Amino acid sequence: MGCRVGNVENENIEIELLLKAIYMKYGYDFRNYSRASVKRRIKEVLGKSDLETISEVQHKILNDRVFFSVMLRHMSINVTEMFRDPSYYRILREKILPELSCLPYIKRWHAGCYSGEEVYSMAILLKEEGLYYKTMIYATDFDKEILEKAKRAIFPVENLKSYTNNYKKAGGLESFADYYFCKYEYALLDKSLKENILFSNHNLVTDGVFCEVDMIICRNVLIYFNRDLQNQVFKLFSDSLCKNGFLCLGSKETVRLSIHSKDFKDLVKEEKIYRKA
Repeated sequence: MGCRVGNVENENIEIELLLKAIYMKYGYDFRNYSRASVKRRIKEVLGKSDLETISEVQHKILNDRVFFSVMLRHMSINVTEMFRDPSYYRILREKILPELSCLPYIKRWHAGCYSGEEVYSMAILLKEEGLYYKTMIYATDFDKEILEKAKRAIFPVENLKSYTNNYKKAGGLESFADYYFCKYEYALLDKSLKENILFSNHNLVTDGVFCEVDMIICRNVLIYFNRDLQNQVFKLFSDSLCKNGFLCLGSKETVRLSIHSKDFKDLVKEEKIYRKA
């Protein structure tokens, strides 16, 4: 039997063994994720199951792939909505897209795209600025099932109010309602938004350079990684960006604590937008 809540030392050992088991069995590596975040997500799995200990979770995931798929949902970084942080999108519209417009072709990488809200927000922004026709958007995540959901571009109707408010604050030029139609309790985004998006499986922890791009968007992902893993990912981003390419992080993230800080210049400090040196 494993430990119950209260024996912190034993609990930490159980977590180490669980993460090692996940990596050895399925190839997903969460060992360098922030320990506080990992522990919280494992506790969520415990709370929604009939299991009592982390050791029981380990036994279950090793022998039940369906249960592992459920656990993978909890381990995924899934805080997202369309036009989240509207000021960031306004800055992109006003300061970044005008520079990208000079390129004959634009390649963007959304790393850790989860269910696609941020990707489709960017597609709308590019359409309104007349750049979508010459842009390829690569949207990646390590969870294949989540990527399938993202490809469908279907969202709950109850989300539309916040999406619409965010869109307006982000400087939207049209009516947000022009980009979707409702069917029962869901909203389906216009098919034209998917034309230049390639969804693909990629794991920031274990995979290498995805492609050479002009812009990388990876917001609110690195806060869940420890410092060593952040350094690894910043090296990956530096290697993946063209010279003078843009790197966009979340509001609580920074490249300035990384050993690769010198690879990037501050462009818009308040929105954590950098440029490859």
